[in-house]
Amino acid sequence: MQLTYQNPVYPEYFADPFVMLVDGVYYAYGTGSGVLADGRAFPVLRSHDLVQWVPLGGALELPEGAASSMCWAPEVVERDGNFFLFYSSALGDEANHRLRVAVANNPSGPFRDTGGLLLPDEGFSIDAHPFRDPRDGQWYLFFAKDFFDERVGTGIAVAPLANDMRSITGPAATVVRASADWQIYERNRTHYGQHWDAWHTVEGPFVQFHENRYYCFYSGGSWLTPQYGLSYAVADNVMGPYEDQWSAEGPAVLRGVPGKVVGPGHNSVVTGPDGRTPFVIYHAWDVAQTARRMCIDPLLWTADGPRCDGPSFEVRTLEL
Repeated sequence: MQLTYQNPVYPEYFADPFVMLVDGVYYAYGTGSGVLADGRAFPVLRSHDLVQWVPLGGALELPEGAASSMCWAPEVVERDGNFFLFYSSALGDEANHRLRVAVANNPSGPFRDTGGLLLPDEGFSIDAHPFRDPRDGQWYLFFAKDFFDERVGTGIAVAPLANDMRSITGPAATVVRASADWQIYERNRTHYGQHWDAWHTVEGPFVQFHENRYYCFYSGGSWLTPQYGLSYAVADNVMGPYEDQWSAEGPAVLRGVPGKVVGPGHNSVVTGPDGRTPFVIYHAWDVAQTARRMCIDPLLWTADGPRCDGPSFEVRTLEL
């Protein structure tokens, strides 16, 4: 049986989309554009087929003093019957973003913050991605942070996650840093009270274990521009070292289509309703850049590495 779809699969603003499958039902969590009607952060959607989505309201009961506009990039995992929502939040300036975790007993929420920072000794940190190593069951936290040597800017790190899912148990290791000019966020940027000739950004980690290797998908460049896209680094061990020699000329997995799709990125991956096909879930701008909206396209594992069969903008079919 087949179902047709056309991107975007949800008409409203829905950035940094994360999708998980729970008991045959898909739940999507995203960064919203403002305060939701219920006063919570992070719009939640539900679907049985990745195409037809029903809004459920907001996921997160905002911690005291937090604003929904300063809550970014939610990801949810289930452990022992509890659902843990990882996200970043800031008071005031964006440079104050830190990682937090909230808990619920239902994937639709409401999630309540646990009251502390995941990385209290870390500076700016966003885009938390909890990952369970299928080799031994240990949990790890991938995240984006700032680096101030070589190609200065945001890169990706990983650290072991405690059994309580609320703290880190060891030092962080670098996963991937900017290595090419397409990953420049902004030239001549004033940030942290200093001037930088070029500020780079590598962010939005999402890890897939494939044929005994760890593939860390990431987004690079400025999310405001057509150059933003999706690439990856790969390692034999979850803590690395990771290598990425294929991104010198641009994003290797997914890039925009001039005049059609702008800045696709910040992905998650989930198995489709046929139980076999992996799908890349990502956001992309319309050409006028009025909103970032959720899109889906198949993930292909090729001899040259992972590739997204997209970004698509025409009508396509999906197997049920």
